[in-house]
Amino acid sequence: MSHPNDPALRSFIPVEADSDFPIQNLPYGVFSTAALPTPRVGVAIGDYALDLWELEQDGLLNFDVGPGVFAGRSLNHFMSLGPKVWAQTRARISELLRHDHPELRDNAQLRKLAFVPMKDAKLHLPFAVSGYTDFYASKEHASNVGIMFRGKDNALQPNWLHMPIGYNGRASTVVVSGTRVQRPRGQLKPPNAELPSFGASRRLDFELEMGAVIGQASPMGETLTEAQAEEMIFGFVLLNDWSARDIQQWEYVPLGPFQGKAFATSISPWVVTSAALEPFRRHGPKQDPAPLPYLQQAKANNYDIELEVGLRAASMNTPARICRTNFKYMYWSSLQQLLHHASSGCAMNIGDLLGSGTISGPEKNQRGSLLEISWNGTEPAEIGSGITRTFLEDGDSLVMRGWCQGDGYRVGFGEVEGTIVPAK
Repeated sequence: MSHPNDPALRSFIPVEADSDFPIQNLPYGVFSTAALPTPRVGVAIGDYALDLWELEQDGLLNFDVGPGVFAGRSLNHFMSLGPKVWAQTRARISELLRHDHPELRDNAQLRKLAFVPMKDAKLHLPFAVSGYTDFYASKEHASNVGIMFRGKDNALQPNWLHMPIGYNGRASTVVVSGTRVQRPRGQLKPPNAELPSFGASRRLDFELEMGAVIGQASPMGETLTEAQAEEMIFGFVLLNDWSARDIQQWEYVPLGPFQGKAFATSISPWVVTSAALEPFRRHGPKQDPAPLPYLQQAKANNYDIELEVGLRAASMNTPARICRTNFKYMYWSSLQQLLHHASSGCAMNIGDLLGSGTISGPEKNQRGSLLEISWNGTEPAEIGSGITRTFLEDGDSLVMRGWCQGDGYRVGFGEVEGTIVPAK
């Protein structure tokens, strides 16, 4: 059997070279249709969602996954079965979709049931989010923010080069792409105000991130090795950690972000597996000083994922690109973030989501937030037709896309979109 990552593989489903979802990808999601409104698990292939529940019903996924694993509202049950089952399932789906394999290709009745056009599929949150932790792991982003608020000589805090800095966010407000985001309200205290007031955020921002999806649990009191942590990461999603900079600025001393981040975090509906990303592993930047032993990596744990952000004002027809960067720039890898998270004995759960932190690169056009792009509001960004932005306005739509470029194909994430609606 051909390896699922083989660049020469072709599906009997037509897939364009610039599609995010070739046979080498096979990301998992949860969808429903008007005809069958109960959500179930599917895989993206070209312009279709392949209904795994239908394949399971027909006996084509007949290894030991247990009955009904693909009939659920989330990927959590499937993820709980572990890396061996993940690999078996991906290999079997790849086999069934091959252009030269007849089982599914020549079964016209099953094909009609199992392949749902994307335009007819309603995409849901792909997994039940057990916990959400957000990190601060891009050296370029942390340096830019530090320079803005503390000056060049004190840009990075003393601990930043020794461990991945993070905080516990809110799993309850992680939402799927397409969910409208209400402008948050909170305590505000501009520098020239004597006392705080309560009102709608005026400095609303996005943060371009990737999210690592934890597919295996670790017990409380245990720490992890690099190999154990690697087996726990099921895959990745695009992530927009919406941020109210003015609420955050007043609240974050001494304990860090709270309400300025708690109102919404958007993720893409398709989870691209770690297995599909394997050909795109890269070594991250040299870490100096060397991390403590528990954070040291023997393998290349960064990924070459191209990322871009488009902003569409209400008066625009199409988004204007305001950022283009790459996940490979991250100083602290997602695996190091997981190692650090568990290092105290913190239990990790199936469905935990680890946000990478804002992904910025070394160039000005690679800044992954409006805070950086507009340099804290002092340099308004031109987004076309005479429209400028320092921070997000009501009616603005933010679209993030990401992909790995292979030889004649790409492994993509689709997109994560959110539109700002006024505060109540």
